[in-house]
Amino acid sequence: MSDVQLLPYADFLGITVVHQDGGSPLLSMPYSEGLSGMPGRLHGGAIAGLLEIAAIAAIDATLEEPDDPRQRFKPINVTVDYMRPGRPVETFARGVAVRVGSHIGSVHVEAWQESPDKPIAAARMKLLIATKAEGQEKK
Repeated sequence: MSDVQLLPYADFLGITVVHQDGGSPLLSMPYSEGLSGMPGRLHGGAIAGLLEIAAIAAIDATLEEPDDPRQRFKPINVTVDYMRPGRPVETFARGVAVRVGSHIGSVHVEAWQESPDKPIAAARMKLLIATKAEGQEKK
């Protein structure tokens, strides 16, 4: 639905961009048995993966050249708070860029299922915004 480019890991998790609203892409991750932890529960690692992808998408959307293939985002610091169990239903996430400098971005992300007012997890992340120099891309 959007021009936002996600990492290949997002494809593995089934994550898609549902909507982009002023630099804050809304992401969706459908439930699948491969993402389960305990029976009937969404695995915490899948939730953390969704939060990380949403954080990267939020930071990327604020940059002058979003989706620049030379840009790489590397987590510096990640804190995830799990607030309630993830159930076997579609999960959504949206990140909000708190501050974006020339090399570091700070973002807050929340994931929810039925209602954004009832998040299942939240994260605070700092990401290194690294740019490969021209001619240094792998071929």
